[in-house]
Amino acid sequence: MTAIEKHTINVTAIRSQFPILSRNINGKPLVYLDNGATTQKPQRVIDAITQYYANENANIHRGVHTLSQLGTDAYEATREKVRAFIGAKSTHEIIFTKGTTDSINLVAATFGRQNIQAGESILISAMEHHSNIVPWQMLCEEKGAKLNVIPINDKGEIIYSEYLKLLETKPKLLSVVYVSNALGTINPIKEMIADAHSFGVPVLVDGAQAIQHLAVDVQDLDADFFVFSGHKMYGPTGVGILFGKEVLLNAMPPYQGGGDMIKTVSFAKTEYNDLPFKFEAGTPNIEACICLGKAIDFLNEIGLEAIAEYEHSLLTYATEKLQNIEGIQFVGTATEKSSVISFNLEGIHPYDVGVILDKMGIAVRTGHHCTQPLMAFFQIPGTVRASFACYNKFEEVDKLVEGLTKVKKMFA
Repeated sequence: MTAIEKHTINVTAIRSQFPILSRNINGKPLVYLDNGATTQKPQRVIDAITQYYANENANIHRGVHTLSQLGTDAYEATREKVRAFIGAKSTHEIIFTKGTTDSINLVAATFGRQNIQAGESILISAMEHHSNIVPWQMLCEEKGAKLNVIPINDKGEIIYSEYLKLLETKPKLLSVVYVSNALGTINPIKEMIADAHSFGVPVLVDGAQAIQHLAVDVQDLDADFFVFSGHKMYGPTGVGILFGKEVLLNAMPPYQGGGDMIKTVSFAKTEYNDLPFKFEAGTPNIEACICLGKAIDFLNEIGLEAIAEYEHSLLTYATEKLQNIEGIQFVGTATEKSSVISFNLEGIHPYDVGVILDKMGIAVRTGHHCTQPLMAFFQIPGTVRASFACYNKFEEVDKLVEGLTKVKKMFA
């Protein structure tokens, strides 16, 4: 059975749910291969925005009138969908945020400030996105703590023996990416969490590039914190999730002050609200949270296992086709990979490749992918990145190969 035949999802039916995939760019049918940056949105997500503002718009939680109740019910229904989707014990453990970056900053500003002192350390990996580097650097500067980095090998994999040595230094927190946005590397996250816990180290997992590709069960992983964004998983921008174990969240101080995160307020003292509302100050991005629920419905209908199988077939096919291009240099060749291929064409700047492909209607990402330390490790300014989703077709891989062949001819 070929890679093209070995899948169980109906790609044509899936694509029909995404209006943007039928448009042209520069007179060519859109080939969208920038899913690592953001995924496109199915019609049900788009419709949910209009539905909310046309029929249910009202502030939530504190209103007794019908519209407020409808909005509150829809908002909290999404919290339950998220809980079930990632296997959390309780909706109390599901905090709505603005996205992965906001979720990490929340943990840094609360758990971090509360638990990390001068002379102590935080552990991250060499393949982290800037959003999982900078908040910890800021905290270390504030506290006089140290940021330690797990090294990687030339394939883009964590050097596990070095990871274990760093755990022996007893860091106060491990914050690590599940799937690398720049390389596609899938880290052995369950094993990493178990080993961290054996040293008494709590773990935050950046799941932004995993949640739309792999089935996640936070109880099975035993993650202390797990963070991700809605817009990476076919949902809207401006909404994300922080999962945290209830015992940890209860011990953490509020992130921001304002409405909805309080029980009582007087000029003498404020009593804070219970979970999850303690961390949700002010009017939230209501329609985005509701739409996130629709995106979860979309993923559940297809099934993460079926998506993972199909995307792996796409990855295998694309890798086989691309490696036939003379002068291509792959960056990130881990044994366990998600549907991301980063590469360079010898003698051609990634930016030039991306601009020319765009003229052909092909959308890829170029640059350092918010992983400048990782690019420095590979001694390159950046890469071309093609990242695939469940609506991409094998024919689109062929168009990418054709486009890159034309790029090479132009620079010959």
